[in-house]
Amino acid sequence: MLNGGQEGTTPVKRHRGGQETNAAVWAGVSGMTIGEAWLRRDEPKAPELLAKYRDAVAQLERGVPFAYAVRRVGFRTLDLAIDRRALIPRPETEGLVELVLARCSTGVVADIGTGSGCIALALALEGQFEKVVAVERSAAAAALARENVKRLSPKTPVEIREGNLLAPLVDKGERYGAIVSNPPYLTIAEYAALDRSVAEFEPPEALVSGRDGLEASRSLFAGAAALLEPGRLLAIEIDERRADAIRTLGRDAGWDVEIHADLFGCPRYALAKEA
Repeated sequence: MLNGGQEGTTPVKRHRGGQETNAAVWAGVSGMTIGEAWLRRDEPKAPELLAKYRDAVAQLERGVPFAYAVRRVGFRTLDLAIDRRALIPRPETEGLVELVLARCSTGVVADIGTGSGCIALALALEGQFEKVVAVERSAAAAALARENVKRLSPKTPVEIREGNLLAPLVDKGERYGAIVSNPPYLTIAEYAALDRSVAEFEPPEALVSGRDGLEASRSLFAGAAALLEPGRLLAIEIDERRADAIRTLGRDAGWDVEIHADLFGCPRYALAKEA
């Protein structure tokens, strides 16, 4: 797989599918930018990095998503460790962080269903919060989130709690300035129709939310008001196909709900305050 058979150079030909160059794979496993990887392509390579590179290329050839193959992913200003314990962060979710930071940047904030810790860590590093509480029901994903907290060491404390949705926040005597969540929001049927690159590799519990795709969001609307400071924010990423259902769900639970579009112009975020 190396250029001209030379072990000391960084390969640049494309792997199957042509979506990522081998230079991008090398950048991913080495912690460089693609530009740095290209400029330093003729430098000697450490054997352990070459082994990681070859493993990543082999995984890509088997259809493993790029982020899982190189075990790194960018999210806003963050460089996160990622693997199959958690959902790969998407650019759309960066927009949810942006909306929350624009409306609330003080007090204590909770991130529900934190996965890799991407939202919690972005809020901790970019906001002015006293603390971020990150909740995750999967013990494996919670362990990954803790690894990322240790890796990035934000000045704002990030506490990882294990449990389902809002349960780890109840009976703690805390009130939150914002509760943020990118919850599961697909139906069982929609999950079954997903592309192989998602369905075969990313954790289904982070994607599926009952027969109507609304179970997690329904629970958030039902329980968040008792945990928020008066007039503060509940922010949820949603499926674009269920924006009207989310607005109705929130209204029926006593919330004023605004729907905001993502960077592609699709309805993607529900920002709610008590009516």
